[in-house]
Amino acid sequence: MEEFEGSASSKKTKTVYISTVISIALVLLMLGLLGLILVHARNLSKYVKENIVLNIIVSDGAKEVDVLALQKQLDTHQFVLKTQYVSKEIAAHNLQKDLGEDFVQFLGYNPLLSSIDVYMKEKHANNASIEAFSRQLSKNPIVKEVIYQRSLIDMVNQNIRIIGFVILGFASTLLIIAIALINNTIRLSIYSQRFLIKSMQLVGATKGFIRAPFIGYGILHGLLGGLIAIILLLATLYLAQQQIPELIILRNWLEFIIVFAAILVIGVLISGLSTYFAVSKYLRLKIYNLYR
Repeated sequence: MEEFEGSASSKKTKTVYISTVISIALVLLMLGLLGLILVHARNLSKYVKENIVLNIIVSDGAKEVDVLALQKQLDTHQFVLKTQYVSKEIAAHNLQKDLGEDFVQFLGYNPLLSSIDVYMKEKHANNASIEAFSRQLSKNPIVKEVIYQRSLIDMVNQNIRIIGFVILGFASTLLIIAIALINNTIRLSIYSQRFLIKSMQLVGATKGFIRAPFIGYGILHGLLGGLIAIILLLATLYLAQQQIPELIILRNWLEFIIVFAAILVIGVLISGLSTYFAVSKYLRLKIYNLYR
């Protein structure tokens, strides 16, 4: 009879532990998915900003050596990510492809001018920086004009800012929900062992001695839940990139590792602290309150 009761109790404890780990893993999975969304949104924002192009139109009489010298100077500018020189011939070839006909042969000459395409660094891809940059470039005698889409840059920065605030607010809310769910899961698992806690206390075990194994299991559950969540996130990333190959442009393994590490830390911290407070609660309770 005692062996049967011990076996049933052991099976019940294992069931509680397994359900706790699964619950923690699912909550951390939701948190991790939001973390990956934040990383991808951040990388998408950077990609969009760094692909805003400024066209520096060069004067018709400018020598190619002077244009190349200007390009080399631009490459070292603190605002500039990269540049691309587009000669008159390349510009004509590109336009012919777009129009589908040879306009140079029709006109008898090439009316296009050489230009330098400038891609700005992310933090300088805004109208204030670009205007200051354009004024500085306009002083160069071989620069005819600087063309960029002011309204597009305004729209991109405004939309990115709004989306950032929305995602940040959602992330904060989900973090609070995750803490509450993991805390409640831990409290329920400790509640099922409240009589064991009180029995150990009655036979003379110190509070620290009683807390230690429970906190150890709590940390282990948080760690296991985090590892399961990370495996599921890696599978989600793989499937997403199979369905949308373009996501590889936004892939940054360093940021992904930071998200995975944060999931493990959050899982361990919340689980360990929740276990500590839950066990402490039942250590303070009187015996007759355990039945409530």
